Amino acid sequence: MLDIIKLLPDSVANQIAAGEVIQRPASAVKELMENALDAGATQIDLVVKDAGKSMIMVVDNGCGMSETDARLCFERHATSKISKAEDLFAIRTMGFRGEALASIAAIAQVELKTRRKEDEVGTKIINEGSVVKEQSLVPMQPGTTFTIKNLFFNVPARRNFLKSAQAEMRHIIEEFTRVTLMNPEIGFTLTSDGKEMYHLYPGNLKQRIMGLFGASYDEKLLHVHQEAERVCIDGYIVKAEYAKKTRGEQYFFVNRRFIKHAYLHHAIENAFMEMIPKDSFPGYFLNIEVDPADIDINIHPTKTEVNFLDVKLVYAILHAAVRKAIGQHNLSPMIDFDESADLNNDFSKAMGMSTPLAIPNVPLDPNFNPFRKENTPHESHREGGYQPQRHEPQGDWRLLYGERTDLPDEATMVAEEHKSSCHYLQVNQSYIVTTVKSGLLVVDQHLAHMRVLFEKYLKEMEGHSGVSQQELFPQALTLNANDASLLKEMMPELENLGFVLEQANPTTFMVNGTPSDAAGCDAIALLEKILDNSKINRTDLQLDRKLNLAKTMATQLSIKAQTKLSELEMQNIVDQLFACNVAEVAPNGKKTYVIVGVEELEGRF
Repeated sequence: MLDIIKLLPDSVANQIAAGEVIQRPASAVKELMENALDAGATQIDLVVKDAGKSMIMVVDNGCGMSETDARLCFERHATSKISKAEDLFAIRTMGFRGEALASIAAIAQVELKTRRKEDEVGTKIINEGSVVKEQSLVPMQPGTTFTIKNLFFNVPARRNFLKSAQAEMRHIIEEFTRVTLMNPEIGFTLTSDGKEMYHLYPGNLKQRIMGLFGASYDEKLLHVHQEAERVCIDGYIVKAEYAKKTRGEQYFFVNRRFIKHAYLHHAIENAFMEMIPKDSFPGYFLNIEVDPADIDINIHPTKTEVNFLDVKLVYAILHAAVRKAIGQHNLSPMIDFDESADLNNDFSKAMGMSTPLAIPNVPLDPNFNPFRKENTPHESHREGGYQPQRHEPQGDWRLLYGERTDLPDEATMVAEEHKSSCHYLQVNQSYIVTTVKSGLLVVDQHLAHMRVLFEKYLKEMEGHSGVSQQELFPQALTLNANDASLLKEMMPELENLGFVLEQANPTTFMVNGTPSDAAGCDAIALLEKILDNSKINRTDLQLDRKLNLAKTMATQLSIKAQTKLSELEMQNIVDQLFACNVAEVAPNGKKTYVIVGVEELEGRF
């Protein structure tokens, strides 16, 4: 009987390792940037083309490599970081297993140029599919340049699984952010398809956060610092009032290495308990310094997971540090409310006044009655009031989005019955009540208006018919590069709704106009909400993106509960609801109305 166990060729073994370490272009970016950090670079430049699919280049001014090391670095498990097993528990560098470059070379065309300061010329090596094609001397500045071309050129199945260029670029930006955050003393640049997206100058951690996420973070951050015997925690948390609906800005680091740790994340969530809404998430940028002997980072190919020797101790210190930062921010000076006899005189002297302050005399009209009818303007003319707009459903739109073109029997009946009703009243300023032949029709004004707007926005995106209202003073919206990329991706749909956006630079957009329905609302807050919900419900399907956008807009701009309406406004909401394609449910699945039948009413008496 023949033996069946065989040793794999190096080329196959390298491709297997590559499948664990290099899953997409962002994985190669991470490995090359970490190698540059380990080389002691003070300036690291990242250049990508076609979201890394065509080219990834990392240039650093680090220590460089000798000719022998340049050839050896592509071999599996060739590393300068460890020489014995015990070294795994004293790791301070980012890379240490010696798999990254061998894995990259197995699935791409790699060009390496490197030179040490003491050498007169550098070394150039071209490696394709783990095979060295060329080695030569090259004049260059001290440091190292890695150029990766045609990633996965020999593994077409994995290349086919890559997402769109926008999606892959977001992953690259995320890896770039993770590497740059905890190395603020080093300069970084990121250039994509010839356009510079980031130019980060050396500085401190707060400056680096602002460089990555925007200058507005200057006022959003609280410093966290706690030292214990074997643990030191330092960094920033985002103030509770700026909590977001997504987990985007949550960064844990251990000894400056990005990690994911659900248990420690719970420590921060628990520290923010009762300070942020249940559907919101705290933001943080925190580094935990521990003795390398107290952690094991060699448990996952990407090294984003770690084991702590005493994770409960780290949890307790982290929780206490965050609570302390929140508490110090919320402290207010104690004020003595017992008025001093000389308080007014002292203030007058300080302000240079010749006479002390006197209590103002406010004339009152004892005959004024605020509840008289003549003192109350008609509700429909109040400032910022709901201004309904009629629209008729279009059959083509219904077919396009797969909705029913016939109303359900109950909705048809109610639509016919309510035509004969001419009286509407509002209950708790939240529910519209009117009579129909079968009893009482009770409509939730918020959910009903949400359904009306949802269908309206879907039709506008399909028909490019959104009406804009120009902003008298255009507003600037500054985003991080990931959100800017997402907003740019959504601009066609937003413009069809009535937004007028102009990209001033890679991360700043000018809001020159908003949908007519959004008059008087905070356009910046609305766009930020749209981005948050798009990240929660991220999808590459254009139809799903339109549905998510329409739902977000409808949720934000629909009239809310506890909003007083005139009878005309109530009638228009009901009319518009029963002109909808699906009148009985809101976009969130909740019922828009109920009917209290005559028999049910009779049973109450």
